Amino acid sequence: MSKDRRKRHASDYSSRTQRKNNSVQAANRKFQSLGGEQIEGRHAVREILIAGKRRVREIVVVADSDLSPVMEDIVSLAGESKISVRELPRSRFAKIVRTEAPQGVVAFVDPLTEYDIDELLIDDSLGRNPFLLVFDGVTDPGNLGAVLRSAECAGVTGVVLSRHRSVGITPTVAKAAAGAIEHIRFTRVAGIPSAIDRLSKAGVWTVGLDTGGSTSIYKFNAEDRPLALVLGAEGKGLSRLVRERCDDLVHIPLNGVLPSLNVSAAAAVALFEVVKQKSLS
Repeated sequence: MSKDRRKRHASDYSSRTQRKNNSVQAANRKFQSLGGEQIEGRHAVREILIAGKRRVREIVVVADSDLSPVMEDIVSLAGESKISVRELPRSRFAKIVRTEAPQGVVAFVDPLTEYDIDELLIDDSLGRNPFLLVFDGVTDPGNLGAVLRSAECAGVTGVVLSRHRSVGITPTVAKAAAGAIEHIRFTRVAGIPSAIDRLSKAGVWTVGLDTGGSTSIYKFNAEDRPLALVLGAEGKGLSRLVRERCDDLVHIPLNGVLPSLNVSAAAAVALFEVVKQKSLS
C-alpha cells in the first residue's frame, strides 16, 4: 500500500471516529441472538462469572463431580452472585449438554450482544484502536473457538462473522474459546466482501491472510493504526471477491511438505506477528 493511501486511511478513520458518540451507539445497540446462551467447560463457565457481563440464569453440575480448584471457584463465585447451582445425576446431565467434554458443568446465560459494524470502528472500552478479525467462512466450531481464544489474547477488539457461511457461537465454540467470547465484540454481516469495503472506506487497513499473498507476514509492517486481519475458510482460503477487496495480502512462509497450516494455527501466528509489528511502530 502506498504512503499516500495509508495517510488517507488514517485521516478517514480519525474523522469518522470524531463523528461517533459512544453513548448514542450504546443507546441504539440491538440485542439479537448471536448465540452463546449455553456455556460448557470449567474454564469457560468460570470466566463468564468473573467477567460479569451477562446474566447467568443457572449453573448445572454433575452430582458426583470432583471439587477441583476451578470447580470450587465456580461454586464460590455463583454463591457470591446468588446464582442457582443445581446438581444432576450423570445420566440426566448428559442429556442437556451439547459438547463432547463438558467437564461436569454447564451454565445457562443471556445471549451475547450483537454489535453493529460501525460500533467496531470506535476505540474499545480500554481505549484501543480497532484491531479486528474478519472470518470469510470458517465453519468448524473447534477452529473458530481456538481462533477466538488467540484473538482475545492478542488484543483483538472486534470480530466480524458472516451470517450465512460461518458457524455461530455454539457451545463447542464457547468451550474452545475458554471464556474469550466474554471480552470480544461481535458483529454479523450479510456479505464479507461488502463488509471489507465498508471497513476500508472507514480507514481500517484490511489485510488478508492467503497462501498466495505477495508479502511474508514477517516482512509486513502493520504499524500502529486500525487494522482488520481477514481469515479464509478451512481448505478453501479466501474467496476471490474477498482477496480482491483486501488492501494487502500476506502469507506465512512454510518450510515443510504440507501446503498449509490449520486455520487456528495460522491465525495465532499472524495475530501475534501483527502485535509485534504494532509494538515496533
